Amino acid sequence: MSNMDSVLQGLHTLFQVHTLLICFAGVFLGTLVGVLPGIGPLAALSLLMPLTYYMDPAGALIFLSGIYYGTQYGGAITSILLNIPGTATSAVTCIEGNPMARAGRGRQALTAAIGASFVGSMTGIAVIVLFSPLLARFGIMFGPAEYFSAMLLGLIASASVGGGSVLKNLAMVLAGVLLGLVGLDVNSGMPRFDFGAPELYNGLSVVALAMGAFGLAEIMANINVASYTAGTVNLSTRTTSFWRETVGLIWRPVARGTALGSFFGALPGTGPGIASFMAYAMEKKLARQPERFGHGAIEGVAAPEAANNSASMTAFIPTLMLGIPGEVVMSLMLGAMIIHGIQPGPLLMRSHPDVFWGLVFSFGLGNLLLLLLNLPLLKLWVSVLRVPFNLLYPVIVVLVCIGTYSVSNSTFDLYVVAAAGLIGFLLVKADFSPAPLLLGFVLGPMVETNFRRAMLMARGDLVQMVSGPITATFLICCALLLVFTIRAELRARTVE
Repeated sequence: MSNMDSVLQGLHTLFQVHTLLICFAGVFLGTLVGVLPGIGPLAALSLLMPLTYYMDPAGALIFLSGIYYGTQYGGAITSILLNIPGTATSAVTCIEGNPMARAGRGRQALTAAIGASFVGSMTGIAVIVLFSPLLARFGIMFGPAEYFSAMLLGLIASASVGGGSVLKNLAMVLAGVLLGLVGLDVNSGMPRFDFGAPELYNGLSVVALAMGAFGLAEIMANINVASYTAGTVNLSTRTTSFWRETVGLIWRPVARGTALGSFFGALPGTGPGIASFMAYAMEKKLARQPERFGHGAIEGVAAPEAANNSASMTAFIPTLMLGIPGEVVMSLMLGAMIIHGIQPGPLLMRSHPDVFWGLVFSFGLGNLLLLLLNLPLLKLWVSVLRVPFNLLYPVIVVLVCIGTYSVSNSTFDLYVVAAAGLIGFLLVKADFSPAPLLLGFVLGPMVETNFRRAMLMARGDLVQMVSGPITATFLICCALLLVFTIRAELRARTVE
């Protein structure tokens, strides 16, 4: 079968009435899941996967995929408006998005987030179509040593994420790494840092930590505030100058974030969360006025949103082409494929062209539907800011608790939310940012696991482990970044 015949089969599969309805239902539910704090795509896919048992294979994958990438759009909404990440991957959007909303630029922040999400997603789809085989081969080149060095670079670069003192941010990264080590040791199975609590054997929940450190801490900091400064938000702004100004400010960050997200998404084990943090760190490093970051820099909204959406698309490459889940959510997609008798791997495009191309084309249609769904609702989303905060925060607390509890049905996670909220509030008062802590929490266990695997493969020889060209390049970048960052910090303190 020729490539054109395969493409036509995919288009025929997608443009069936029931498939179009399934695609719309998936992206709509994905947006809703993203808006509701704490639920996230993992919990949503787990709950809704039984519905796909009655669908054909293509329809099942289109439905689940729509939920997955739809959450990336919806997660930005509460991050910007309420400083509560709808999903863990949108946590970095809080840093700049919420200050923009408070300064009366909520509509601009949402426009930038939705536009960047659309561009990032469509570019990620183009990467899937054009470079799937090539990127799959490149992903195979990454072993444990390469992943260790790449993630270590991400940890060091994350010191730039939080704003303020780089040394404080490095301390937060290390604190996040320590929190990520709570639970059972991967090799020995012995509990670590559990303090005798069996609930900690599986580690701390990233959702509970994010909801507490960002959401609950925000509520505690603003509990005496009557309302947001929403009166300055121009809900009816539809002028050409508004769109021209917004596009002019974000097109470069969107391009950089998209490229970064496409790369990291195609690497198994990374995914959109890491891509969004890395994109934010890169924008701050490249900014001519880095002091604007943390106070509503639109680049800090556009780049991470472009990165996490492009990564969400390219994360399908290792899943479809290699049968290796690009991230945790992709493991559910892999399970759905196997349930429906679809064998992922290099032969998928040949053995099931209708499923592969129907799924890829549904990404484009789904993202177009998300754009059409979200842009007209900007006025509705921004109007949330007009609700007095002292009336809004009880609802937010309830949503945070429901979302956190629904992930694993654990009341212990609610205590984690409360503790993380209190600690996050105290950290913010002490001028520490929780963003590097969250990235350290996510990346720390991965860094440890890949380091130990790499050392086992090198038979304990550290020199052999770091001698690979990719590993050595990443480690040199780590050293240079650490030296220049600390040097700049010390020089700034000397000037003061």
